[in-house]
Amino acid sequence: MHLYALLLAGATSLKPLTGRVALVTGASRGIGKGIALELGAAGCTVYCAARSSRQTGFVSDDRPVAASVGELTVEQTAEDVTLNGGKGIPVPCDCSDEKAIEEVIARIRSDEGRLDVIVPSAFATPPKLADAAFRDDFWKQGMEMWDCCHGVGLRGTYATLLKATPLLIETAQKYDTRPLACLISSFGGQAYTFNVAYGVGKAATDRLARDASAQLSKHDVDTISLYPGVVATEGNLEMEERGEWAAASGGLDLAKAESPRFSGRAVVALLRQPEYCSENTGSYQVVSELASQFDFTDVDGRRAPSIRSLQYLVPNFLLTDAKIADMPAWQRGLARRFRDEWTPDYLLPWGVFSGGPPPEKTS
Repeated sequence: MHLYALLLAGATSLKPLTGRVALVTGASRGIGKGIALELGAAGCTVYCAARSSRQTGFVSDDRPVAASVGELTVEQTAEDVTLNGGKGIPVPCDCSDEKAIEEVIARIRSDEGRLDVIVPSAFATPPKLADAAFRDDFWKQGMEMWDCCHGVGLRGTYATLLKATPLLIETAQKYDTRPLACLISSFGGQAYTFNVAYGVGKAATDRLARDASAQLSKHDVDTISLYPGVVATEGNLEMEERGEWAAASGGLDLAKAESPRFSGRAVVALLRQPEYCSENTGSYQVVSELASQFDFTDVDGRRAPSIRSLQYLVPNFLLTDAKIADMPAWQRGLARRFRDEWTPDYLLPWGVFSGGPPPEKTS
């Protein structure tokens, strides 16, 4: 093969999604930003939508953010997407407003003429609610928690899917491809997590992916509900720095968490496997389990275990340092070795995992 052809083939393999167009909401920070960056690294044109913008001066979280986190705006994300090898386009947008979403879709139709993937990742929690209270009893949280989780997270996801679907279908017909609607859910869709309103919203997101697939599959458009694990987002890192993470998370070790870009690599893997998406449309897929199946790692080379894996459950709930310290001296070394070296990567069946909340660290 000619040297130029070899170089061209190498560039294509490094950027398998060149020419594809993506819309990511909630792209100014967190999982949305991580997904936008990885789509860019794979060669996509990425429309980065969120409220936080240099143009409006709006910041989605009124709590202080460390300077080391950097600027959390759609403009910064778009610039980073371009630096990663894609084409980033910033779109200031309130994702709870269907008219604003409609305008974004109209712009993509006019400028690109196609839409290959949507990732509705926008989510909000009440900024006035103390972080520890995110796990509080629902009757103590009031309607603000429900309205935030469902007004942006669920309603925004539904509105984005609704407004984007005609262009997704047209793309499938015109370009002989299978567009993907990747909805961001969590293990909260299966088992009690954080609070009541959060879990209801994530379960509804899963149902949205499943029911929408019944209508979209015949148009060659796939829907997937994606489950990240514990993610080291800017907000979570900031909580840890302020000493609030332990109470908000129930004491999980953020040092072992996934990066936001791990979810992005999962989305890229799905887009590169249209047959898999077609066969599994309407299903929920776990980021770390996709990593094992399609052989990708996080940015640091690790693969965090799935939340339903014994490799996650044993060290985080069953054999914590505190529980081992309470054991007789002769048991401690064996318990640590079992936890750190012998615990298998066994996935609990979904029926077992979803049978109730995970055990508390203190139980």
